[in-house]
Amino acid sequence: MEQIETLIKRIDNDLKDVLSEERYKHCIGVMNKAEELAEKYNVDINKARLVGLAHDIAKEMTHDDKLKYVKENEIQIDDIEKINVGLLHAKIGADICKKRYGFTKEMQDAITYHTTGNKNMDDLAKILIVADKTEDGRTWEDSQKVREIADRSLDEAVIYIIDVSIKNTIDKNKLIHTDSIDTRNKLLLNNM
Repeated sequence: MEQIETLIKRIDNDLKDVLSEERYKHCIGVMNKAEELAEKYNVDINKARLVGLAHDIAKEMTHDDKLKYVKENEIQIDDIEKINVGLLHAKIGADICKKRYGFTKEMQDAITYHTTGNKNMDDLAKILIVADKTEDGRTWEDSQKVREIADRSLDEAVIYIIDVSIKNTIDKNKLIHTDSIDTRNKLLLNNM
């Protein structure tokens, strides 16, 4: 991987080309929050900054472009992702970051898991999930509560985020991705 600051500048320029101003600012906020959490939880700060910045690189692709990308790049998707195409931005983003920026498998996994979680995720992936929901620009009802929880436990913060997501998904009568359920259950079992 190239020098960290050079790579950040390159990703930053690419994001400005493919994201709205609001989404771009969110990515900067996630990068900053991920750096803060990585320092607190003794995770590689540079990896945290990079995944935080790049995590939504594919977020604003069109529905059709996402489906085309996964087909052309032979990315495996499940039945829920075929219906909820919005989830695909995580897998596509990880693939783009691997090919364009040389992200490691650990970094790709963090980006892949940031929407649904994964029962095998590491602390870098947990940091990305938490940073995505708690960056300073986030004003959703529970963002401050998650910030407080994250100050004492990454696992508890991820569980809380998943709980809120599952409740919201149920309220909208949409499918819940099984990765979210598996992640929640594993984290709860690990913390009993």
